[in-house]
Amino acid sequence: MDFILIAVAVLGAIGLIAALVLFACSKKFAVYEDPRIAQVTETLPGANCGGCGFAGCGALADALVKGADAGSLDGLMCPVGGQEVMSKVADLLGMAIANGEPMIAVVRCNGTCDLRPKIAEYNGLRTCAAMNACGAGETACGFGCLGCGDCVAACQFDAIHMNADTGLPEVDEEKCVACGACAKACPRNIIELRKKGPKGRRVFVSCVNKDKGPVAMKACKAACIGCGKCEKECPFGAITVENNVSYIDHTRCRLCRKCVGVCPTGSIHTVNFPTPKPKEEKEEQA
Repeated sequence: MDFILIAVAVLGAIGLIAALVLFACSKKFAVYEDPRIAQVTETLPGANCGGCGFAGCGALADALVKGADAGSLDGLMCPVGGQEVMSKVADLLGMAIANGEPMIAVVRCNGTCDLRPKIAEYNGLRTCAAMNACGAGETACGFGCLGCGDCVAACQFDAIHMNADTGLPEVDEEKCVACGACAKACPRNIIELRKKGPKGRRVFVSCVNKDKGPVAMKACKAACIGCGKCEKECPFGAITVENNVSYIDHTRCRLCRKCVGVCPTGSIHTVNFPTPKPKEEKEEQA
């Protein structure tokens, strides 16, 4: 009986000492987490899409709290929640936040089935990444959309779908939150985030083909040939031609559309602009 009591006493003493050691360690090595991080995380939409540039909403919340402590939230934005959510976060942290322009994903390829016919048959894994790794794909254009829908699979918001007639992805403006997942999934970088624009109006070059004009036109009838006419016509210096393809800087573009009229291949696209009235109708109204 004495042996049992001694064993119980020893075990009890060991347990007590271990408990005291664990308690001391928990106090000494405790990691403090600002309670505001949990509050901001709850305010964020919880999509964990990575569109903000961080691993998830928790990481963005941590960055927002640190930014508030540093006195600035510049460069920190939740594309899913948008300005409404960011305003709530700013109020929670006692900060002011600048109004950010809404963004949207834009597909910079106009190589439809009619304009860019197939010249080969691909029988491998049906993903854009796999097809791109194998070469130019099924058309003569080594820069355009591959049409396998990696962007569609990457979108968590059902905001992008493949058009069966054109073979190209189309973005649903009502659903797109500009998280950038589709842009990251595209191996040819034909999808980019641009300003949504006033009333959703945008002007952009729908081509990324860097081949010289004759080669590009042979692969796709709507390719940019890098002629530079749009660059010369733009009064705001928003257009540059580099590597045989033009690009419109959406931060400088004033939507005057003068570039559209001088493009010989129709590779500059306009979105959501009103359809101009026919000349006859204008004369009747006058």
